[in-house]
Amino acid sequence: MNPTKMMTAGVLLALSTAGASAEVESTDPIKLTTHDWTGQIITTTLMGEVLKDAGYNIEYVQADYIAQFAGLKTGDLHVAMEIWETTGKEAMDEAIATGNVVSAGPTGMKAIEEWWYPAYMADRCPGLPDWEALNDCAGEFATAETAPLGRYLGGPVTWGGFDEERIEALGLDFEVVHAGTDAALFAELEAAYQREDPIVLWIYSPHWAPAKYEGEFVEFPPYSEECYNDPSVGVNPDMAYDCGKPRGDIFKVAWSGVAEKWPGASKAIEAFHITSDEMGGLVSEVDLDGKSVDEVVAAWMSANESTWKSWIQ
Repeated sequence: MNPTKMMTAGVLLALSTAGASAEVESTDPIKLTTHDWTGQIITTTLMGEVLKDAGYNIEYVQADYIAQFAGLKTGDLHVAMEIWETTGKEAMDEAIATGNVVSAGPTGMKAIEEWWYPAYMADRCPGLPDWEALNDCAGEFATAETAPLGRYLGGPVTWGGFDEERIEALGLDFEVVHAGTDAALFAELEAAYQREDPIVLWIYSPHWAPAKYEGEFVEFPPYSEECYNDPSVGVNPDMAYDCGKPRGDIFKVAWSGVAEKWPGASKAIEAFHITSDEMGGLVSEVDLDGKSVDEVVAAWMSANESTWKSWIQ
């Protein structure tokens, strides 16, 4: 997906003064971060457009998913609309512990991020979805660049996820190859699925892919905080990350000064709520139907006016 189709550079970076009114507590821009996947840009744009309607000035700032916390701590950035408990929990907890970042509560979406394989691979690797079957058929997932190791197609490096550590801790005969972008990740899935080529890759939900393609998530040993932090816990007594990824909520977080400087906006951000199914549909409209983020957000706001109006009352 061409990034300009999702959101123009001008929308991403420019300060919007439209709709500013005397009723807001401050006309300084509220800086909302955007990242490199469609759903997060939709969530952020939706929140931003609601706040604009309330009279606030909004600035969208493109930022790294994990590195953004440095700016949130200092107040150079103000709001991050999607921190996934699956991959961002450690960074979020550390930032909140400083007192400079606060949770604005869950978005309503439930996060899953894990290794996933198409249903046709079950015939070639019959022990799946048990993770221990992966080594029995690593060759089935190998490519010219990874052979004799199997290839795991990971997300962009900035997403984190500890996949290299997981492979080492579980002794998997696999190599991580990172997709450069969210769009590249799903373009490769589309191509492999059409040809029934071997593939195991990072899939996340809410997203359209688990609904469009038949397949399953690999079942790793269950996640626990101890598994990530204490090498003695888990199937490998000497290494951490010998388990699957966590599952849970997708949170909103903010610089701690937002509630004092823009209390009305802070309440609206806390009130924001959307379901995984709703978001999966919106992402599908952008990624599969070719609509722009702005189109999709405008249509959602038109159809759900009573919902978002209640956030800013």
